[in-house]
Amino acid sequence: MHRVLEHVDAHLDRPLELNELAEVAHFSPFHFHRLFSAWMGETLGEYLRRRRLELAAVRLVVQPRAAVLSIALSVGFGSAEAFARAFKVRFRCTPSAWRRLEAARRARERRALHRNPDQAFSNPDQAFSNPDQAFGNPDQDPAVPGGHDGTFLDPFAEAPMNVKIVERQPAKVAYLRYVGPYGQPVSEFWQARVYPWMVTNNLLGRPRYGVSLDDPGVTAPEKCRYDAGVELPAGFSAGRDCLTTTIAGGKYAEGAFRGKVADIGEAWNALLRDWLPASGMQLDGRPCFEYYPPDAGYDAHTGIFSCSIVIPLAPL
Repeated sequence: MHRVLEHVDAHLDRPLELNELAEVAHFSPFHFHRLFSAWMGETLGEYLRRRRLELAAVRLVVQPRAAVLSIALSVGFGSAEAFARAFKVRFRCTPSAWRRLEAARRARERRALHRNPDQAFSNPDQAFSNPDQAFGNPDQDPAVPGGHDGTFLDPFAEAPMNVKIVERQPAKVAYLRYVGPYGQPVSEFWQARVYPWMVTNNLLGRPRYGVSLDDPGVTAPEKCRYDAGVELPAGFSAGRDCLTTTIAGGKYAEGAFRGKVADIGEAWNALLRDWLPASGMQLDGRPCFEYYPPDAGYDAHTGIFSCSIVIPLAPL
């Protein structure tokens, strides 16, 4: 089923038929449809429509110069009219109105943040993850940078932000998936599930990735997906307790973060809300992720940890 969801995300720009997805899952179409509904809590048709519309809602915001029709086609709708009708049912406004409303909301957030930066981190549920709470070395210096040039993304600071544009190589990872609200539950997932799995498979000391596959501002909290991944050594044989995938290479913006779990959500917001619009770039279809190098710092006494927050870039 994980392979099916990965296949869906990679091919949302075209029709996806039941027989094709059943073949990916190695089930008969009849059994696949029943199992998919039982496993996902929604039918295949409902899932495909939801993913198309949620991805479109994100792209309308992060690809501000893309035409509405272009975005509609990129998520598998055959016309702007069909897309607009479905979008209005799901989000209660037209795609163009959504784009304007979200741009205005982000502008208000920027103004409010600059007026009162002390309130920037009032919502701890915005945080994504902190795998170093599970297995970080408490004796490490928490100021070890997540990036490679010693600079940090300071979410309390106004622009300019310390962000690098880098060319990353593809990385093959094994991962476990969490589904549910982001924030503290993700940290608990790293501690309760991922760390024991890493110990069992001799994966400690490897680079780690926290891949957020959904936007919590669009997707319902109980349906948000997060993959906790570890870069694989040569010759690693994945067992039945995990799946493997490749994090795509290419151009990314990378900001080094240092702070607590409650801070990282606003750091993500600052990168996407403040830095990206001023960069002359936009997001493409690859997922955003947190990158934890083997020497990522974590201080067990203060809860301060370091990582890089990474977003994929494409020209406007």
